[in-house]
Amino acid sequence: MAQKYASIHYSEYLQLEKLLDGQHMRSKALGEPAHDEMLFIIIHQVYELWFKQIIHELESVVGLFQDELVDEHEIGVAVARMDRVIEVQKVMIDQIRILETMTPLDFLDFRNYLFPASGFQSFQFRKVEVMLGLKNDKRITYGNHHYAAFFSETQQAELLEIEAKGSMFEMLEKWLERTPFLNFKGFDFLEEYQKAVKKMITQEQAAIQGSDYLSDREKEMRLKMLGDTDTYFLSVLDEKQHNQLIADGHLRLSYKATIAALLINLYRDEPILQMPYRFLSKLIDIDELFTSWRYRHSQMVLRMIGKKIGTGGSSGHEYLHNTAVKHHIFIDLHNISTLLIPRSMLPVLPANIKQELDFYYSTKRGI
Repeated sequence: MAQKYASIHYSEYLQLEKLLDGQHMRSKALGEPAHDEMLFIIIHQVYELWFKQIIHELESVVGLFQDELVDEHEIGVAVARMDRVIEVQKVMIDQIRILETMTPLDFLDFRNYLFPASGFQSFQFRKVEVMLGLKNDKRITYGNHHYAAFFSETQQAELLEIEAKGSMFEMLEKWLERTPFLNFKGFDFLEEYQKAVKKMITQEQAAIQGSDYLSDREKEMRLKMLGDTDTYFLSVLDEKQHNQLIADGHLRLSYKATIAALLINLYRDEPILQMPYRFLSKLIDIDELFTSWRYRHSQMVLRMIGKKIGTGGSSGHEYLHNTAVKHHIFIDLHNISTLLIPRSMLPVLPANIKQELDFYYSTKRGI
């Protein structure tokens, strides 16, 4: 017991001796010290510490969703931890401003000492991507190499193990597929949703056609933009069409999971659906913030080195910019917005179903 509560020094607890002895400037060691190399090292070390924290949070959330039953308390815990990841991401983006206090000429003072090191070789960031659910076939290739080719055999095995256990995306999909709210007696959600969509489109078509300030060509264009039940709504109104879009690589989330996500978004004001809605929103936030970080990083690189090749041999800015555009993981959740209809047109839930969606809803049937 005495050992458990033994005193410890601040420096020892944080292992500051190790931490502060990790900034070794290559420019100085080679006899041409470049002042700004210290900033460059510290910024990237801090990024690695933040990656470690993100991994810590993601591992815990994936663990919560591996069970068949995920109750409301666990969803609340997951939302809180995703919130923490989001705040870390915001700090990561803000850190780029600090790095940009270094000018392009300052960077050139030591850039030649970095070859062939590259941020692409960050094992922790690749681990974050795999944990979230970024698949190899969706990646921008780096010199035509597999993304794990730059890591040790042990690290490659760890990435494969994460993929085998299941990513956040896969845990999300299974959780949504277990949603019990799609099987209400006396209320066919999809049937009622289709009626509401047709009503919405019919009203909007009539408003466009009856407009006295639009030309015939403008009316035609707006009607085309509006679409109908045979355009983007077809992916949820026709399961075969949805599965074909998955096969073609345009969608990833299963049909049943997509319907569940749509229902949660449409009826998010119902008490029992508020926390699941927040969780879906946090995943979208994380996806957006990583996109913002990648884009901001690419702009910083463009500012620093222009069109030069990256130190690791990539196309530099072009490669980073392309990852910002392509490396979305939860794009299916973003696409749910395409399928939303106004609250005023939502199918009215029967009284018994509204009661089931209140907070008294049995945890034995919870999501």
